[in-house]
Amino acid sequence: MTYKEFIDKIKPEFEKAYKFLEQEIAKIRTSRASPALVEDIEVNAFGSKFSIKQLAAISAPQTNQIIIQPWDTSYIEPIEKAISQSGLGMSAVVDKNIIRMTLPTLTEEYRAQLGKILNEKSEQARQTIRRQREHAWNAIQDAFKEKKISEDDKFRGKDELQKVIDEYNEKIKNLIEKKKNEIS
Repeated sequence: MTYKEFIDKIKPEFEKAYKFLEQEIAKIRTSRASPALVEDIEVNAFGSKFSIKQLAAISAPQTNQIIIQPWDTSYIEPIEKAISQSGLGMSAVVDKNIIRMTLPTLTEEYRAQLGKILNEKSEQARQTIRRQREHAWNAIQDAFKEKKISEDDKFRGKDELQKVIDEYNEKIKNLIEKKKNEIS
């Protein structure tokens, strides 16, 4: 096994951490309405739990409005209840067969709070990547100890691994900066 194989083996884990961060950040409210804000809210309907996206069509026709159109009118009340209990700070208004949500304007205090949340989530992703790097580096060192790779390959592997880590840290940084700009 070469050092490249160790790195190629660990790259999907880095990508998973990045994708998870991307999904988590999409749920954070900015000044623009997005279906991602509500689509994963769990709704208790008929004794089971469903996400809103499983029960309704979600759209954002205006920058400060989300429309939820349940596929069955019996879902309206459970969806409305789930939204009110979600902690998003948004109220849902039922208008015939649809649920209309209007986002309030962001206060400076709330923006600062969102900035802290973004920093926490990015740090969690970085920690996951650091743990995975540690696993890969240990595997490379073990391969060297077992004489499966040379000392030169061990250090090439370390350098290559660091390049990959730097690449993912840069992607995370760019993602966070983009989201912070959307919040401002």
